[in-house]
Amino acid sequence: MAELLKILSVFVTCLFFFGKLGVPTAVVVFKYNFWKVFFVSVAGGVTGNIIFTNLSAVIIKWRHNFRLRRGKIHQHRIFTKFNRRVIRVKQRFGLAGIAFITPMIGMPVGALLAERFFKDRKRVIFYLSVSVVFWSIALYLLLLIFHDSLTGWLI
Repeated sequence: MAELLKILSVFVTCLFFFGKLGVPTAVVVFKYNFWKVFFVSVAGGVTGNIIFTNLSAVIIKWRHNFRLRRGKIHQHRIFTKFNRRVIRVKQRFGLAGIAFITPMIGMPVGALLAERFFKDRKRVIFYLSVSVVFWSIALYLLLLIFHDSLTGWLI
């Protein structure tokens, strides 16, 4: 029962905060067992991607309908400084750039950004999932390499 609670707590942590809290927690809880860390963190990250991408689509659609009813949608697009920055980031980095930073900024925020700019849900989930697998391996290896430096501080 205790092992199941450990797996569940790491899974939920990876669901929301994959890179900042999820993988380091998995490494500490599972004591550097690579396969447990990998499978539980990737399962949590991919599940978070699926849930938050679909939830983001619903929120974006609801917001659009709400603004449509209130008459807040303009015929001509108003370009503010913020809109120009967002367009520049989208054009420069694309979906791969958003997917790359998503595990570090949090699954809900990254999924919302990706779904907002790129409407193909299957493609968004695929890119975010590949990013989760990459970051799971990379963070595990970083924590393994710097294990001696972190002993006493983190572990």
